[in-house]
Parts: sequence; C-alpha cells; structure tokens
Amino acid sequence: MAKVKYYYDSEKLAFKRIIPKKRKKLGMALLFLLSAALFGFLCFFILANTSFFETPKSKLQARELETMKLNYKLLTNKVQLMDEALTAIEDRDNNLYRVYFNSSPINEEERRAGLGGVNRYKDLEGFNNSDLIINSSKKVDEIMKALAIQSNSLDDITKLAKQKEKLLAAIPAIQPVKNEDLRQMASGFGYRSDPFTKIRKFHKGMDFSAKTGTPIYATGDGIVRKADASLSGYGNHIEITHGYGYMTLYAHLSKYKVRAGQRVKRGDIIGYVGSTGRSEAPHLHYEVHKNGEVVNPLNFYYGSISAKEYVLLAKLANQENQSLD
Repeated sequence: MAKVKYYYDSEKLAFKRIIPKKRKKLGMALLFLLSAALFGFLCFFILANTSFFETPKSKLQARELETMKLNYKLLTNKVQLMDEALTAIEDRDNNLYRVYFNSSPINEEERRAGLGGVNRYKDLEGFNNSDLIINSSKKVDEIMKALAIQSNSLDDITKLAKQKEKLLAAIPAIQPVKNEDLRQMASGFGYRSDPFTKIRKFHKGMDFSAKTGTPIYATGDGIVRKADASLSGYGNHIEITHGYGYMTLYAHLSKYKVRAGQRVKRGDIIGYVGSTGRSEAPHLHYEVHKNGEVVNPLNFYYGSISAKEYVLLAKLANQENQSLD
C-alpha cells in the first residue's frame, strides 16, 4: 500500500492530503525504467568483457588469436635474423670477395632500394593490424630483393674466381730450366756486354747455361704461337701466348717438342737446349713480355724455387757480365 503524504495548510490551519499527478507518476516510472536499462547494459558490457560468460567457441578463437600472435612474433624474429645474416654476407661480399678479385663493390642504395611502382600492399589495408602486416611484408620483399642481388653478385664472384684460376695458371711462374740441369745462370735482364761486338747493349731476357738436349719447360699455361726460326738471331725458338697480356719466348733450341697452335700447360716440355742462331754456347735465352713490353723474368720465379735459391739467382742475374747471345 502506497504511503499517503500530507502537507499543512497555514491558511486553513489544517493538514491536507497530497494527491500526486498522473504525469509526474509516469515520468518517474520512465526515469526508473531508463536507469534500470542503463544499469543492465553496463553490467552486460562488463560481463561481456570478462571470461565469466565465454562460450567454448569464443575461448577457441581467443586461443587461436594468441597462437597467431606468438607465431607472428617468432616469424618477425626469424626475418630479423635473416636480415642480419644477409647483411653479414653483403659486408663480406663488398669488403672481402670483391676486394680480392679487384671488383667494384655494390653500393647500399642498390642493394636495399625499395620496390617502386603501384601500391603492392593495397589488399592488406583496412584491417586492425594493417600497418604491422604491411611493414612486415615490405621487409620480407626487401630481403627477397637483396637476396636476388646477392645471388647475382656471388655468380659474378664465381666467374671472377674461375678467371683468377686461369690467370694464376697463365702467369709464367717457374724457371724454364730446372736448377739441377743448370751449369750456371749465365746472364740476367738489363744492360750486358755483347759476346760478339763487346758493346754494352740491353739484354731482353735471361740466359740459362745448360748442355745441349736439356729439357725446356713451359712456364705457364698457354698456346704455342710460334715454333720456328723466323726471328733473326734467335735461331730455333718458341713463342707462347698465355693470355692476360703475357707472352714468353724460348730461343736457341736444338729441337722442338711442340708445334704452332698447340695448347700447353705449365711444366710441359716444349723443346731442348741448343746453340742455334746468334749464340756463343749452348744455353736457353728466355724472355717474358707483358702487354707488348719486355719485363724482368726474375720477378716471376715464385712457383719453382725457394727463397734462398731466389736470392742466389737474383745475385747472379744482377751481375753486369757478358751475355751468351
């Protein structure tokens, strides 16, 4: 039963009953219902964001979401490790491999340039984590491009290495006559006394004194260009082109063991010591040419003699004596 309320009427000196208006009652009822609705919505919102009313499906989705976040974090770490490993390879490529093979390094802008053109990541926009996904995709694409550039660079290095092997094999790096077969190193490179005119003139090679028939060896890989007596004063001689600007000449031979056009390897016997042409005694006159200019053969004997033997040979070669041709 509702309470009855009164008020005191001072004019009539009596208490009178308060009769509430219907409109006010309706307003109060609506206010109560609105408050109850707001309170209920608030309680629902709070409960909905707790695990109290989670369904099995929502729990499964939550676990899947956490697993995806963990996998994404692991993937990001792997991408970072890949990038660090690639950076190390790029550094070795520029500062070791390319330096060794005298090749220009690849600049950083070329290696890590972005992928231009149309928006490649438009399909990834509009999601909750779009920025994160797009940045990761860009990083992966950048690494893929850098890997392609590095792969091409390593192909170039492989080619340079093969060329380096050919170069090292082509350089005339041994004595043309073995030490045990030598009587003496008769004359070196430079100004010497001519054995016939006694006039001081430039001697273009080195003379190795040995008995007739002593084997003569190719000092580097190459192709026999000549095996004849076409050069005046050289008698029977052989010219070998080695590539990379190198050519060697072997003169005063008693006989040949190769012919023009034949390919030879370092250490192959190409002929035998003699005294043909303008020669005072059996010996081998040996020359090394680089880019059309004669150079001192003494600088190329690192492949067949010891340091002690080299010092002795250099001492003998530098004596300004008489040549044998």
